[in-house]
Amino acid sequence: MAVNYICRHCKTEIGTIRDSHVSELQLGFHSLTLEERSDIIAYNPNGDVTVTIICDYCREALEANPELALVANPLQ
Repeated sequence: MAVNYICRHCKTEIGTIRDSHVSELQLGFHSLTLEERSDIIAYNPNGDVTVTIICDYCREALEANPELALVANPLQ
């Protein structure tokens, strides 16, 4: 099982954890609400998990230009 982190805006691969023994508790998934989990985490048929977060570049761009948050795909 791998946990793949990608940016929700620019689709950049941020990192991967390749450890079959890592738990959702260790990853902090337990602190998410059900709505947050369904929005952020995708369980793939091959057993991998994809987590969509915001990379530093996109976070900085959104902080500098808050109006971009109103656009569906602001940083593609």
